[in-house]
Amino acid sequence: MTDHMYAWLPERHLGVAATLSHADELIGQVADLLFDYQTQPNGVFQLAEVLVDRVSQTIVERVAPIPRKVPLIVADALVALRAALEHTLFAEAEFLDGAPLDEKAAKLVEMPASDTYEKFSEWTKKRVRNGPPSLRAGGELARRIEALQPFHRQVQADHHPLARLVLHTNHAKHRTPAITAVRLAAVLRDDQKPRSLRDYSPLPEEPMRVGDVVAETPLGTRVPVTLFPTVGINRPGTDRWPVLIKELEEISSWVRTQAVPRLITGAEPPEPALPTRYEIAVGHEDERSAISVGSATSAVDRYQLRLGAASAREELADMISTMAGAPNKQEIAAWLGHLTDIEVMERMRRLEATFTYEPEIILRNALVLYGLRDEALAFAREAQSVVDS
Repeated sequence: MTDHMYAWLPERHLGVAATLSHADELIGQVADLLFDYQTQPNGVFQLAEVLVDRVSQTIVERVAPIPRKVPLIVADALVALRAALEHTLFAEAEFLDGAPLDEKAAKLVEMPASDTYEKFSEWTKKRVRNGPPSLRAGGELARRIEALQPFHRQVQADHHPLARLVLHTNHAKHRTPAITAVRLAAVLRDDQKPRSLRDYSPLPEEPMRVGDVVAETPLGTRVPVTLFPTVGINRPGTDRWPVLIKELEEISSWVRTQAVPRLITGAEPPEPALPTRYEIAVGHEDERSAISVGSATSAVDRYQLRLGAASAREELADMISTMAGAPNKQEIAAWLGHLTDIEVMERMRRLEATFTYEPEIILRNALVLYGLRDEALAFAREAQSVVDS
């Protein structure tokens, strides 16, 4: 028997775990497309140098087009997340009121996103006559919904996950799919790298366009910089372009860990939390058991690990290949390709960042690199021995 598994999740709500899993799978498809886009051989954008008076400007010469499928799947994922809320709400309304809802009452079951208490009060008043009793003022379900409303966020209620979810899905359903664009997250001078993320100066949230000036230096001066492009999503009706994958992660995490459990229980989110994903492509005799062995790692977590490992592989190959006695770059790449993403990141973390070239850190990093070089050499020798045999 598995009745003890997810005791807080009634039978009437088992389906919401599948809806959340479906949403995570869709976000995973977005992540796969973004990974391929962001790691394409020619890069996301190309730059050119132009002379203006006695100044050298670095301008955007080309921006690679984002695949049309990205915004379409983004919209699908957000609609699935909203469906998780609406389906949970409807099932709970029928349960609390003790009977199937009639047509008039059913049409009044929806998840509002009120940025003021007054607007929420108006919403409940519209349910006085025909709405389910649980959704009227003072009703149990109305109480649970009220606790999730954006107006509880005293600063920037429009940034609340529910407000963003409703904004995106309304736009996607009635106007156009999500609008995405490449934008620069940061431009860093290599000789002035900040010590931590807190020291970064964020750039304005705006799409990158051909002709944009990303750097400007006096003629004859060379300043090495590192550009960090990302893909942003427009918040409809605003000039905000937050990072797409972060927007999806924040909304999906809130729906899964806060909104759905609170709508079901009316209390603090219980343990265990619903998995980000479980196997929904096959039927299960025991759905609770299948849910209980689902993954706690989201599609965004996997994407960020994959993207970080891809960057780390390039950096490690460059560093190791310059060392005396190192194998050639192809052999180093083969060794790094043999490692899992987690193993690559673990090796990358052995190297410590140094901003003022502290001798102790430089020496320690050199010893780490010698160890990695030896790992690559051992792998190359073993590969060669297999070929020779």
